[in-house]
Amino acid sequence: MSKRLKELHEEITLRLNGVVDSPRREAELLLIAYLGKDQLYFITHQEDMIDENDPKLLEWIAKRSANVPLEYLTNRVSFYSREFYIDEGALIPRPETEHLIDEVLAHVSLDDAMSVVEVGVGSGIISILLALHLPNARFIAVDISPRALAVARRNIDMFGLSDRIELREGDLLSSITEKIDFLVSNPPYIAQDAPLESNLSYEPQNALFGGEIGDEMIRALLDEVYVRRIPFFACEMGYDQRLKVQEYLKNFAVQSLDFYTDYAAFDRGFVLKAIHE
Repeated sequence: MSKRLKELHEEITLRLNGVVDSPRREAELLLIAYLGKDQLYFITHQEDMIDENDPKLLEWIAKRSANVPLEYLTNRVSFYSREFYIDEGALIPRPETEHLIDEVLAHVSLDDAMSVVEVGVGSGIISILLALHLPNARFIAVDISPRALAVARRNIDMFGLSDRIELREGDLLSSITEKIDFLVSNPPYIAQDAPLESNLSYEPQNALFGGEIGDEMIRALLDEVYVRRIPFFACEMGYDQRLKVQEYLKNFAVQSLDFYTDYAAFDRGFVLKAIHE
């Protein structure tokens, strides 16, 4: 049985009402992804007949109605004007993390030959984008999750960067013995008892929760910076963690500590230049 695209759009909108913030827009995005078309096609083909009983469409509608993120249904996510593969093995990249890329690039010379290590590679987007901008840098990207590493490997191969980005399984820097020039991380930083939106329940929890307080992994990485004498560390953090980072670093020698904000003007991360005596 078929229905006009505009009728199907209205029905899906009703299904998503009360589930997502913008049900009409979300229904549109679902149909655009299902059809493999763009927004112009969607607008100009409202009278097209669509098979409403197609199993794939029915599955997508049911899962989206249960607040499964659209990115996990389509296995695609846009980040920094590029498209990446994504599935439930890795956290869906957020627009706020684009600032982390920008901050790293602002603190290095683009032609430098250096060793960059990323902790918590997830989908691989941070190391991939930095590698595309830093042609002479070499990367080691680690994650504790084999499923996340599989997603990262797929994206790294897709961008042809397997010769420059090495993946390793391990907790924090446990698998790294090499000299590190720049450490970068978007670690879990949500407190264990913090309430989450329902759609986040589908994302890997070990990529979200940073411990009882939330900043435990950030502090552990700061310790590593000084134990391993790492010159630079760029890290994403929670909007309310700036004072905690500043307080923790009172016991360490710091040349500079630059905080940055996200699109909503919330504190979102920092770049540390450490002094090693």
